Amino acid sequence: MNNTNKKRVGLGRGLGALLQDSDSVNSRPSATPLSALEHISSMNEINVNFIETNPFQPRTHFDEESLQELAESIRIQGIIQPITVRQLGRDQYQLISGERRLQASKRAGLTHIPAYVRTANDQQMLEMALIENIQRENLNAIEIALSYQRLISECNLRQEELGDRVGKNRTTVNNYIRLLKLPPVIQASLRDNKISMGHARAIINIDDVDTQLSLFKRIVDEDWSVRRVEEEVRKIQNPELADAQTKKVPLKQEIRSIQFRLSSFFGSKVSIKSDEKDKGEIRIPFTNQEDLERIISTLGELS
Repeated sequence: MNNTNKKRVGLGRGLGALLQDSDSVNSRPSATPLSALEHISSMNEINVNFIETNPFQPRTHFDEESLQELAESIRIQGIIQPITVRQLGRDQYQLISGERRLQASKRAGLTHIPAYVRTANDQQMLEMALIENIQRENLNAIEIALSYQRLISECNLRQEELGDRVGKNRTTVNNYIRLLKLPPVIQASLRDNKISMGHARAIINIDDVDTQLSLFKRIVDEDWSVRRVEEEVRKIQNPELADAQTKKVPLKQEIRSIQFRLSSFFGSKVSIKSDEKDKGEIRIPFTNQEDLERIISTLGELS
């Protein structure tokens, strides 16, 4: 088969790059001969009962109604995009990506499903599964954050490398990972869409957990907007400003807004000092050498 005519179906840039890392498959006996396992364009019809689920699957929830709708679509239209698996042995495969399609196919009564067969070690399995799910853009913020954290800790990726793999800049990756520092109850509410990513990013700028929880309760009980939360956080961070509401100057409000945006951008509690002539300084604290390097790297993104 001419390699120039091959086409990868439904793969994002990060996942496609991962799949290129493993272009050969060790020969294993199989009831159904697989003639071209070494190619990503090698598609095979595999018995659904021979495929086990992916132990590295990052998605923790599948919407029942959506899954049933997909099953109905597959029953009528068939499988449009093949799943991806790795071969473990004779008539034994493990899912890399496409769990919704596999489960929906079983519901639709299919006995066989089209699949690309790859070879992959456990780390590649984890990377492929995580990146494939992230690129589908239907994970909630906490699932994305957990996926990013697993890619960094279990696959030994730096944030810069991770950003390249998933097509996001380092600041975006860092903002998601910071969500995992929030108390569990707030993470659960973000996961369940009771609060938004904007609400959570504002809350994370508060250092004290009790204050975070108190603010969170008010957000939910009083249905605060993200803007209202950001204003409250600025007051908490700068009590003297809350006591001087009548003396507000438009420029000072602008400086406080800039301070808040910088704190979110750098992932650190940035402080700005300014006098009446608008002269002052910006301070970006760091906790250790690695944190300093992270800030310097973030500054580099501005150039």
